[in-house]
Amino acid sequence: MSTTESDGTWSDESDWEIGEAVAEAIEEVTSPPPVLAVVGRPNVGKSTLVNRILGRREAVVQDVPGVTRDRVSYDANWLGRRFIVQDTGGWEPDAKGLQQLVADQATVAMRSADAIVLVVDAVVGATSADEAAARLLRKSGKPVFLAANKVDTERGEADAAALWSLGVGEPHPISAMHGRGVADLLDQVIAKLPEVSEVAGVGGGGPRRVALVGKPNVGKSSLLNRLAGDERSVVHDVAGTTVDPVDSLIELGGKTWRFVDTAGLRRKVGQASGHEFYASVRTHGAIDAAEVVMVLIDASQPLTEQDQRVLSMVIEAGRALVLVFNKWDLVDEDRRYVLGREIDLELAQVQWAPRVNISAKTGRAVQKLVPALETALTSWDTRIPTGRLNTFLKEVVAATPPPVRGGKQPRILFATQAASRPPTFVLFTTGFLEAGYRRFLERRLRETFGFEGSPIRINVRVREKRSAKR
Repeated sequence: MSTTESDGTWSDESDWEIGEAVAEAIEEVTSPPPVLAVVGRPNVGKSTLVNRILGRREAVVQDVPGVTRDRVSYDANWLGRRFIVQDTGGWEPDAKGLQQLVADQATVAMRSADAIVLVVDAVVGATSADEAAARLLRKSGKPVFLAANKVDTERGEADAAALWSLGVGEPHPISAMHGRGVADLLDQVIAKLPEVSEVAGVGGGGPRRVALVGKPNVGKSSLLNRLAGDERSVVHDVAGTTVDPVDSLIELGGKTWRFVDTAGLRRKVGQASGHEFYASVRTHGAIDAAEVVMVLIDASQPLTEQDQRVLSMVIEAGRALVLVFNKWDLVDEDRRYVLGREIDLELAQVQWAPRVNISAKTGRAVQKLVPALETALTSWDTRIPTGRLNTFLKEVVAATPPPVRGGKQPRILFATQAASRPPTFVLFTTGFLEAGYRRFLERRLRETFGFEGSPIRINVRVREKRSAKR
């Protein structure tokens, strides 16, 4: 259907074609990238290899075995192909205690990855733990790549060749420390990785990913343990007990959720050193790897700059958001009144986020978290049909036109939702739309379509004039 120019807003069908073409192009890059898990027994160089793949130092590396205790996911890129690389704790088939938890994390990583790199110390040779890991991987049905690490020279390649005995295919001699052979290994990996993850996306039926974030000692680990019904995370009165994000698969409300308990964020990354610095980096990574983030705030204390910074990180990452005010058992009537004012004044930018007041210590209102998470995720996944969106915007703009800029009033030619997760809208216009007007459009979108718990992004594409005669 063609519209006329007389209404001052919409143009003709060519604008629809332009918008739909751009929407399709944007949608191509919103699919979940494939996941590559790096597994192996302790101290074979998994984190060193992860850093080499990433081209930057993110995974914590020390000479002490077992520094990495949990699965950590990072965004990676090789020759233009995006993928997620997942670092894991050392895998021991007969592990007990903490080592058993580490083994569980690696086993889950094997199940949740599209492809797996098994790292073996070529100098030591195949151990019983390596053989047990190989047996497990052969049953996984996933593409498996055997990285024979610590082959620093050609003379060491004979040691790598002996690893054919593991039965998971050709050993790839590499030196994660020096980079030798890693490019060839990645070429082989990329050739087998699917274009889109078959396990990471919601469509694949995997558990929804929830990050627990907040300043140190706000009760993240206590809440995780309350939800899990056991001691999944170390809890201590000393702030900063948690260093690595801890992945936990937890059954709640008839569904399985994947929770990540992250290290508390310091005031500034620069104030942290050593493993604390990398823990802060990992918290950023946990937010990026999550679908919905529960930001824990200490309700018994005044809101802080750290709380605001955490919220900004979540919004910038475009993740669904639930505000969780913990330690409600310590809040009296006076504090409730003051907190209400603080929320109105200091959290105005996240008025759209559902709020739940809980006590991880006593279990108060914890059952309300799942409905809040589901609401936020539903909003995050929402897609508005193009026709309905344009009808809505036409009515809104007719009632409240964009402000005049430079003596001219910009017109909105066409609108489309280019992506969900988070909902991202592209407006094709004849001129720039002021930030205040974009905020107005966001408010109207929320009033009409909900979007509770999800950020909204509005991008403006100013259409160049087809011809300009002076």
